[in-house]
Amino acid sequence: MTALTRPTRTAGLPGRTLLRLGPVSLQVRRRAVLVGVVTTGLLLVAGVLSLSLGTPYVATPDVLRALSGAGTPYDLVVLDLRLPRLVLAAAAGAAFGVAGTLIQSVARNPLASPDIIGITQGAGLAATIALTSGAAAVLVAPSALLGGLAAAVLLLALGARHGLAAQRFVLAGVAVAFALRAVTEVVLLTADPIDGLRAQIWLIGTLAGKGWTETVWIAATLAVLLPVLAWAGWALNSSALDDDTARGIGLRPVARRIGLAGTGVVVAAMVTAQVGAVDFVALVAPQLARRLVRAERPPMVCAALVGALLLVLADLAGRRLFAPTQLPAGVLTAAIGGPYLMFLLLRGRRRPS
Repeated sequence: MTALTRPTRTAGLPGRTLLRLGPVSLQVRRRAVLVGVVTTGLLLVAGVLSLSLGTPYVATPDVLRALSGAGTPYDLVVLDLRLPRLVLAAAAGAAFGVAGTLIQSVARNPLASPDIIGITQGAGLAATIALTSGAAAVLVAPSALLGGLAAAVLLLALGARHGLAAQRFVLAGVAVAFALRAVTEVVLLTADPIDGLRAQIWLIGTLAGKGWTETVWIAATLAVLLPVLAWAGWALNSSALDDDTARGIGLRPVARRIGLAGTGVVVAAMVTAQVGAVDFVALVAPQLARRLVRAERPPMVCAALVGALLLVLADLAGRRLFAPTQLPAGVLTAAIGGPYLMFLLLRGRRRPS
């Protein structure tokens, strides 16, 4: 009995290690583990820098002492002002990475992400209406969440008519995004200028003035969805199969794709409702993680870590590049996403036909 329950390490596919625990076996990609460890290390370094840099500057030893509870003159700056924003950036970036991984895997398209297929635009329209109609500030995030989910329902209704085919899913998402963005512009043009400015700041996406409350909502969503995300990580292994092959091995491809896409849009809608329309993190993080791991599809855990690192660095750059003026994190992520899209276009043109 002992031999059956002791974890064993056996040879798996090239580049992978097969771990067995009794009747359960798990293939671990060694390069994914390496990328995850390195990205975690970079995230910790970026976190310390984010807590150190600013006015006042806090030396790294003082940051570490404050985090350990030893007590320093900088406890207020580190623990109350900078740490909540840092944790929120990491949580939101990780959630964007997870959402992007699920949506891109279903769409089988590196351009598919919440800000491309309409989820962000749905949340933005609902938030804009709330901000320009005199609604209480506490209603903005719930309105954005409902708007994102409503856009997702419309997208799935349009894209699932023919089994949620990848091309139709993306085209439906682009159409929904353009339509919702146009309605948002109309609302902004007819709104009071002050309310319109508040809505425009929300639409850019910023972490300023936010912290533990938003982090708790994002973390609670991921915690509730943890069993679903565990299933999604396993189900993604078959996402690249064509429908006939998937049915031949006893899978239900359409139901799987709808489940994966639905999970992705729920995560995307929740995080967008909390931090605003921070574009391109969900677009860039999965593909960057896939290239680092050299995998055939975006690895979800590595994409979450890369997304967290990207948003922490973007928020840090936004705070310090033009200090004392702070740029919203969404401006910096857009600056990353623009060149990335150009890279995809140029890379596609160089491929032989």
